[in-house]
Order: sequence, then structure tokens, then C-alpha cells
Amino acid sequence: MRQYDHKKIEKKWRNAWAKSGIYRSKETSRKKKAYVLDMFPYPSGEGLHVGHPKGYIATDIYSRMSRMQGKSVLHPMGWDAFGLPAENFAIKNKVHPRRAVEKNIKRFKEQLQMIGLDYDWTREINTTDPDFYKWTQWIFLKLFEKGLAYQSFEPINWCPSCQTGLANEDLEGNVCERCGTVVEKRPMRQWILRITQYAERLLQDLEFLPEWQEHIKESQRNWIGKSEGAEIDFPLTVTPEKLTVFTTRPDTLFGATYVVVAPEHEMLGKLRSRITNWTDIQRYQTEAASKNEIERTAEGKEKTGVQLQGVRAVNPATRQEIPIFVADYVLSHYGTGAIMAVPAHDERDFEFAKKFNIPVIPVIDSDGSAIPYVGAGTLMNSEEFSGMPSEVAKARITERFGQPKTTYKIRDWVFSRQRYWGEPIPIIHCDRCGIVPVPEKDLPVKLPEVKHYEPTGTGESPLAAISKWVNTTCPKCKGKAKRETNTMPQWAGSSWYYLRFMDPKNKKALVDPKKERYWAPVDLYVGGAEHATRHLIYARFWHKFLYDLGIVSTAEPFMRLISVGLIQAEDGRKMSKRFGNVINPDDIVDAYGADTLRVYEMFMGPFTDAIAWKTASLIGARRFLERVWRLQEKLVTSPDDSTERDLHKTIKKVGDDIRNFKFNTAISQMMIFVNGAEKSGITKAQYRTFIALLAPFAPHITEELWSLLGQRGSIHVSKWPQYDESKLTADTTTIVVQISGKVRTQIQAPVDSTEKEVQDAAEKAAAKWLVGKSYKKIVFVANRLINFVID
Repeated sequence: MRQYDHKKIEKKWRNAWAKSGIYRSKETSRKKKAYVLDMFPYPSGEGLHVGHPKGYIATDIYSRMSRMQGKSVLHPMGWDAFGLPAENFAIKNKVHPRRAVEKNIKRFKEQLQMIGLDYDWTREINTTDPDFYKWTQWIFLKLFEKGLAYQSFEPINWCPSCQTGLANEDLEGNVCERCGTVVEKRPMRQWILRITQYAERLLQDLEFLPEWQEHIKESQRNWIGKSEGAEIDFPLTVTPEKLTVFTTRPDTLFGATYVVVAPEHEMLGKLRSRITNWTDIQRYQTEAASKNEIERTAEGKEKTGVQLQGVRAVNPATRQEIPIFVADYVLSHYGTGAIMAVPAHDERDFEFAKKFNIPVIPVIDSDGSAIPYVGAGTLMNSEEFSGMPSEVAKARITERFGQPKTTYKIRDWVFSRQRYWGEPIPIIHCDRCGIVPVPEKDLPVKLPEVKHYEPTGTGESPLAAISKWVNTTCPKCKGKAKRETNTMPQWAGSSWYYLRFMDPKNKKALVDPKKERYWAPVDLYVGGAEHATRHLIYARFWHKFLYDLGIVSTAEPFMRLISVGLIQAEDGRKMSKRFGNVINPDDIVDAYGADTLRVYEMFMGPFTDAIAWKTASLIGARRFLERVWRLQEKLVTSPDDSTERDLHKTIKKVGDDIRNFKFNTAISQMMIFVNGAEKSGITKAQYRTFIALLAPFAPHITEELWSLLGQRGSIHVSKWPQYDESKLTADTTTIVVQISGKVRTQIQAPVDSTEKEVQDAAEKAAAKWLVGKSYKKIVFVANRLINFVID
């Protein structure tokens, strides 16, 4: 028997698969479908490290099993190639970003193919391809047409290094997630999408996603941040104006001893002439503007604020005048930008009240609990509402003093960036006609061809300096006009790309309705947990909008969602070029083989857990595959009963574990089977069945063994093995024989043998330890053990 030569075998079968087109997806009505999707990568210049393929290998295993089960499989791959990294590289090296992107994609693709992934490369997409982003622009036009895309001049997060505006989701603390620069608040013209109009649907429809991990759904809920409560007007002392607050605890109104407004609240400007310490207020506003939301609202942060002098509010319930503070822990976009503070029943309000010596009035009977008491209870010190349960009082007090209100923490999506390397926003600005959408027939609006470009220095996109492209004709009046120079964020293309995989070559529509109805929704979606909030909430928003337009047939895009646990470096840190701890998969594949890499990454531990890479541990996966290879030497003509039972147990275990993403235990079961087959031998039929189970994990070696066993066609389109329920239960079982608790031997006995039957057999097997002994007692556990307790 020849040796297992992974280099020769893997190259041979990769070439054969590419030539045969075995993995091409087809809309076959007589077959069930399986749409299996990876979160497509940004093709960075460094290429893949060994941590990246973990999720790709998992979906590959799942899709391969689905294909062998007779399903029509769509398992595509593409590139999320717009964005800041390519932009910054292009500016630094004075080249066009497309050159860098094309080079990086070529490298990524080579590495993915080397691992033996079953992608249908005929469906490959690239967000920077005008044929793709034509439809991204088309979706934007539909959003604009429906009033869901609008211009704004509100302050945005500005990165002075990247020279672009950022959404809150693009920040890590108060710094740009890409370059680490502290961001500034800067008013700039932006395009905004009204994602808030879909907030309730985005929240409620999570209930229809039972196969999403709960922590991801909770992340979505927290980002949407629904709060139900009341808006209550507080009169002011020196003006007919009223300050409207939002509260989730209207039942505590009688305990409100001060109110707080956000530093950006418009009421401050209206009261400027009445506020006697306006200079202090301005100074505080400037300080607050330098902080981001996370800094302003962090738990445990020291409370800061300034009291407005010259004006006070009136609690509408107690009719008492109370102070007004401006404080940065209140956000202008949440609720009304103003809150009533009840220090007896809110931790944050209590800390603030202690610092500024503000009265604390309990209005909920805490039954002796310490202040602040934040729970529900019975009202006290609340006039005619005293004695009511909190939930009843909420409704009654709201009815008397305010009105019910639901608010959301999620903000409308800042959708424009001041970059060149992004999808052009299909809008034209005309002095006569105003904002004019580009006609659909003129899509795509392509980026202008330039050798290289520089930031404008004004905060505008580099496109603004390319006058030949900017200056155009108004589609309405045919007069002089200018193109929109802001571009879309990198999130744009990834918000709908999964639909294009269904129909990537369509020139006339975003997706053919028949193909969409066949493939939708995505059955399994796998990717990094870091996308649990941003990408998913954006993609769900766009999907629901397209659902409303009748473009898609499902209310949700992704039915099952699984996050992949990171593979850390051997030092326990994240793999990074900066730390010098990156392991290149090319080196691993060259030395050990792609199949070894695949088996090792799936055997490391539970799929969703983070775990450190250990190159030395690869040898275990390699030896396992070598043992599978050498089973050719163990072929027998008659099947052994124990091997047959173990095989059917393995069929069931591996199938169940792949479905449940428990790849490590599936591999463990296959290792157990190989142990037994090496001892008892294995028939040719059993060998064929076993390598079919291993095929999704190790596609190259199993394809070679399949061929050596004389099978026609590919193992990867063979029928997935079926287990026989009757063979899962052994006819006999192993009984451990103990003498006074010490294991001395074991016997084989029919399942469910009686104690007397087991005792007779055990006494014979353990005779040399029992000679001349009498038993104090016998402990018998059916089908497991018998223990002779001797004097």
C-alpha cells in the first residue's frame, strides 16, 4: 500500500473538482434546498491566518453533508471590498484602491481554494463591481423615494485621521475602530436612513428566529433599546415654555426633585436670556461635545452637571419648584432629551443628588429596603395615588399628568462617508430643482477613473475635487448641476449581498423572483460575533424594506445564525501582525495537509468557544487521517458485529453533531470507531460508509480512498449513510467485576441479564480472587457491574 501523500492527493482532487463543476448550485424544484452562507470577508493585504478558516470549514462541512443528503446546495463566496483600509492604502501609496483590492482578492481566493472549500465560484460577487453596486444604488433610490433617506446637518462623529464621518457603531469607545484616532463632533452634511421607522419590527421579529443564539438576539434588543413610559410636561417659572420629559417610571412622579436636560437640548437656547450663568453652561456644553455616548453614559462614571440659574421647573404633581440641571449623562436623541430625576428610586439620580445636595423623597414603599429602592411596590407620599400598586399607578398618573410614549435607543443610520472608495450616492444637486435622484436607467453611477487622489482637507470627499465628474446635468431641467460627492459606508453592500448570490448575473433585476423564492431565506449563516449588532441589524432593516416592496418573499433574511469562536494565537492573544503571532495556513497545508488543518480546527473544542492555536497538536489530527488511510490493510470479508454496531452509532452521532455544530464530538466518535476497526477489521462496505461520514471533514483523502475502493463518481455526491435503529443497541454488554470495590476483570453478558445469571458468569471469571472467600454482600448494577464484598 502506498503512503498517504497529502500534497499529491489534494492537488489532484482540487483540480478535478474545479474541472467537473461538482459544486455548482442549481435551482432544482424536485429537491429541497440548503442555502449555507459565510459572512463574506474584507480582503486585507495580509491574507488569511489560521483563525480565519474556522467558520468557513464549518459551513463547508454542513453544506457537504446537505448535498450528500440530496439537497440542492447554495454555498457561495464573495468580497466586501469597499471601505477605509483600501482607501488609506491607496492614499499612502498613491495608487488606485482597486489595484490593492484585486491583488488581495486573488490571494484570499487562492488560500480558500487550497483548503478545499466547496464554494460555487461561478456565483462570486464583489461589492466594488459596478454591476453589483448598481443594485445597491437602486435600493438607495427606493429608500429615498419612500422618504427613508434624507439629508441632515447634525453633528456627526468625525475622524480627523481617516477624514470621514462615522456612525456610532464604527467607534470603539471614543476612537475610530479603524485607526484608533479620537473622534470629534463636527456638523456636516450627511445622508441618513430612517432605520428608526423599522425599530419595532426589528425588535418583535426576533421572536420568529428560534435558531438564533440568544446572546445575539439580546444584543439586537439592547441596540434597539425599546422603552415604554410617558411624556410629562414640567412648567417653567419664568416663561410660558414647558419642558417635556420622558420617563419609564411615571409612578414615581411625586418623588421627582429635579430635572436634567442634555447639553444639546434646544430649550437651553430658548432660555439663554433667562439663564444667569450662561457662560458656565456654554463651557459645559463644549466639554460634553468632546465625549462620545459610551463615555457619557458609562456605569460608575462620576456624575457631572451644572445647575441653571435664573429658571426652575415645576413638578406638575407636587406643584413644587425644583432645579434644572444640564448633565452629559442625558442624551439629546433618547426620549425627549430631558428626564425627571427621582433620587429615592434610581441609582444614577441618587448619586447625582448626593453630590449636589438635592432632596431625596421616597414615593414607593420599599418595605425597609435601602434607598435607592429601584423596584416596584406600593405608592406612598403621592396624595390620592398613595396605596396603589406601581403598575396601576403608572397608568393613572400618566392619564392625569402626561401621555403614554414608546421610545427607542437606536438612532437613524448615518449613511454617508467622505471617501472616494465607496458606492457613489445616486443623487444630483440642482440650484433650480433641489435634490434630484439619478434616473434608474442611468445606474450605476460609477466612480471616476483616477490614477490616485488625496483628501480634500475640507472634510469633503476626495470626489469633490474631481470637477469633471462632479459637474453634470440635472435630469429634470437639463441645467447645470453637481453630483453628490459623499459615498456610502462599507455596510451598504453587505446589507443585501446574500440576495445577489441567488442570481449574480442578472442585468435586469436585483434578483429573479423565482430564484429568490427557491433559495430564500438563508438557512444557515455563520460569522464573527463582532457583527452581531451592526451588520445584522442593517441587513435586517434593508431586508424588511425590500419585503415591503415585494422584492423578497420572507420577512427575515437569516433563519439560523451561529457565531464562531475566535482562534487565538499560541500566546493566548488575538492573532495580529502587530503582535508577530500570526500563523499562515499556507505553511500548515504544506507541512500537514489541508485535511489535517480542517480536522484539527474542528477538533480543537466547541465551535462557539474561543481557543488558542497549538501547532504541536496538529500531529494528532494528522495521525488520525493516516490511521484512516491504513484501514485499507484491515479489510475483512465478514463483518464483525461490534464493528457494525459501532458504525451505526457513528452514523447517527456524526449526522446529529454536524447539524448541531458539535464538530469536535463528531470527530471524537469517528476516532473511537477507527480504534475498534483497527482491532476487529472492517469490510469494504463498512469502510465506504465510514469514509462517507468523514468526507465533509476531510474531502481530499476521502475522495482518494473512494476512488481506490473502485467507486464511480465523487464521494461528495454519494448518498449520506443511514443508520439502522435496531443496530444501535448491543446484544451483549460489558459487566465490570469488582472484589470489594476493586476492578478485577470484566465479562460479556446478554443485555438485561438477571443478577443470578451475571453472578454465575462472574464467579467463574474471578475464581482465583474468590477461592476460600465468603461474601458479606453482592452489589449488582444491571448492565454495568457486580461487586463481591468479601470479609
